[in-house]
Amino acid sequence: MNSERIVQSKIGGWGGFDWKRYAVVLLLVLVVVTAVGCGLSSPANARPNILLIVSDDQRHDQMQFMPRTQSLIFDQGITFDEAYVTTSRCCPSRSSILTGMFAHNHEVILNSDPLTKNTMVEALKEDGYYTGLVGKYLNSYPLAPEDPPRPEFDYWIGMISGPDGSRYFDTPLNVNGQWTEHSGYQTHILRDYALEFLRQAKEQPDPFFLLYAPYAPHLPAVPAPGDEQLYADMPAHNPPNFNPEDMSGKPQWMQSLPYLTEDQTASIQRDWLHQNQSLNALDESIESLIQELDGLDMLDNTIVIYLSDNGMFLGEHRFPIGKIYVYEESMRVPFAVRYPELIKKPRVESRLVGNIDIAPTIYELAGIPIPEEVDGWSLVSLLRDQPFAKWREHLLLEGWPLGVAYVENSPPFQAIRNGQYVYVETEGDISELYDIENDPYQLNNLIDNPDYDKVVTDLQAILAEERETIPPLRVRE
Repeated sequence: MNSERIVQSKIGGWGGFDWKRYAVVLLLVLVVVTAVGCGLSSPANARPNILLIVSDDQRHDQMQFMPRTQSLIFDQGITFDEAYVTTSRCCPSRSSILTGMFAHNHEVILNSDPLTKNTMVEALKEDGYYTGLVGKYLNSYPLAPEDPPRPEFDYWIGMISGPDGSRYFDTPLNVNGQWTEHSGYQTHILRDYALEFLRQAKEQPDPFFLLYAPYAPHLPAVPAPGDEQLYADMPAHNPPNFNPEDMSGKPQWMQSLPYLTEDQTASIQRDWLHQNQSLNALDESIESLIQELDGLDMLDNTIVIYLSDNGMFLGEHRFPIGKIYVYEESMRVPFAVRYPELIKKPRVESRLVGNIDIAPTIYELAGIPIPEEVDGWSLVSLLRDQPFAKWREHLLLEGWPLGVAYVENSPPFQAIRNGQYVYVETEGDISELYDIENDPYQLNNLIDNPDYDKVVTDLQAILAEERETIPPLRVRE
């Protein structure tokens, strides 16, 4: 009542009302209300900094060896416990991370394939972001010391992929266009460059994007100096699907895989130990980056994303090493996001997410329109924990296993993963159905079990529908 009387006395009746001033004030009020409703507390927070951390060949069950990262990112944000790469191979997966596209659309299906599609980094650069790479970009770039930095990166510390170019000690690096020899342990060297980037980013007028991609724990993994004795009493790696005697129900080509020898089993145990030891330096480096962001007063306006480019077999299903194939050890990865601006309470999220979801998420948070060719879904609704947010019920998985260590070539596959099952079709071979909730090690193929006929029929229909959108693909051998 009092406010109404005050308004009436000031305007002196409607005849003298200043409509233009009223319209401007109303518009400003609507803008403020809209910004608050969308979770943006101020213009400074409208475009966050972005730190994207990508480990190499890290399995989903290896976060137990990274307690600092677990505490600083996973436990302070969202842990996606049903996170998958859509193609489990380094270059295809990293290309999906950068583009938000399935491999059949970005056409990088082998590690040697070049990425020719536009990436989110190019869009961020065009929109004013200060952009950096520290570590591995793609297996197909750079290929030689003379390969220049990608133009969309303001800061480039790149390595050549492979056992020599990416070696753990004395790693040669392209430092902003200058090929430079280094002395020391790779993860420590890359950490120091990443810290340098963050300090430079602090001085920039616009937000930053940093892709931090050390080689750890890629084989042959080597621990950092001082970490060689870690986990000396760790139990042997021996999950239920390790070197199984019974391979019935698997595709015919897998049934012919030889039983692992004692030497192979011993090598797997060494690989398991060395991988986990090498993760300690990565864990420490991430702690350093988080502490630096905090000290620079940039942490709370930085979205921190952590995931691996793919998983890794270590004896499961008789695979001595490798990835690519459809099983959980290969396709499922650790994945978490820390961003207190949107994530008000830490939690575990069980809806299906994929590496193709990172690019659209970054586009949306940066205020850049998501390109039509992007296949993934923005995670922003999940970050906000919107209770009625629409989300996918299944995810397409695909692979072209050519030139695989210990196996050579095997038929390509496509699969549908939903909340409980994975249904797999391998070209020219038997199909597979696994109940992941009750058979997490994928030992029991249910494809011929009549109790699951409807499940098979439904997933077959979904896969057939997905195939209608897949263009013809030329495989470069």
